[in-house]
Amino acid sequence: MKIGKLHLENQLILAPLAGITNLPFRLIAREAGCALVCSEMVSAAGLVRNSKKTHRMLASAAAEKPLSVQIFGSEPDIMAEAAAIVASSGADIIDINFGCSVKKIVKTGSGVALMREPQKARALILAVRRAIDKPLTIKIRSGWEKTGRQALELAEIAQACGVDALAVHPRTASQKFSGAAEWPLIAAVKRAISIPVIGNGDISGPEDAVRMLEETGCDFVMIGRAAAGNPWIFTQTGALLAGDDIPRIDLGLRFATMRRYLEASVRYFGEKHACLMMRSRLAWFVKGLPYSSRFRECIKRISSKSEALEWLSRYEEALNVRDIRILCTVQPDENEITAAGY
Repeated sequence: MKIGKLHLENQLILAPLAGITNLPFRLIAREAGCALVCSEMVSAAGLVRNSKKTHRMLASAAAEKPLSVQIFGSEPDIMAEAAAIVASSGADIIDINFGCSVKKIVKTGSGVALMREPQKARALILAVRRAIDKPLTIKIRSGWEKTGRQALELAEIAQACGVDALAVHPRTASQKFSGAAEWPLIAAVKRAISIPVIGNGDISGPEDAVRMLEETGCDFVMIGRAAAGNPWIFTQTGALLAGDDIPRIDLGLRFATMRRYLEASVRYFGEKHACLMMRSRLAWFVKGLPYSSRFRECIKRISSKSEALEWLSRYEEALNVRDIRILCTVQPDENEITAAGY
């Protein structure tokens, strides 16, 4: 599996997700068997203006490599300069966002707005391609209407301009993340170009990822929202692709991963900021487990790493011995115990 000259160990890629795919999360995705992790969307203008906060988003670690960093913007010169900054930071791939449909991004002419301006898109891609010698990818949507015509046009432009791979999220700009992803468009793009195509959209489990590869002929599958709180989707998909049984994710692995995520977040963001984030982030990892609503309540006010670790230990114990009372600071009433299965 290759993108440009970069070899990947499998066909599974972590999608860029704003507020989620920071360094701590990318590390656990790689641990779980993801072949390529992608950063959050990074402002090209922020990099060029030397914004400390924006440059902070380029922080990386050897354990997460290979790393793709996604940049967004609308001005070719600024995008080229930003791409050079990203390349010098140690990123293995530079990715250009042509798919973000958030209003404030579109208003600047960035993201999916560029799909309405193919000549501007061409100029932007060429400027970035000339500025870097590392693999270059782009991520697109269907465009602004359902036919997918804009996606096919931009795919051909990208290939002609020296892009090494292209990711397709087959929803229109107005759909955002609603409705169904039109997988046949991924197949159409794959037929239209010869560079690797990365399929994205409506992957909720390992079976979906395998089905996307089979139905569309895409070269890689990019998994986003389904990996938030469940990085083991990469482990399970990898097993299914290898012809093995889908492994069960036991409590020990789940809680060990949550602790590593907490520790990495504290190192990266600092304890105060990390704990504010963990109030919601840890809850993602326990969806569907017994007593998860009680655990979510327990961690809503955590303010230190030790407090977060304490609640993780108490919850793990509660699950192992099947006793919700371990999670209670006050004795639950009889109705609550009955609802929990006692």
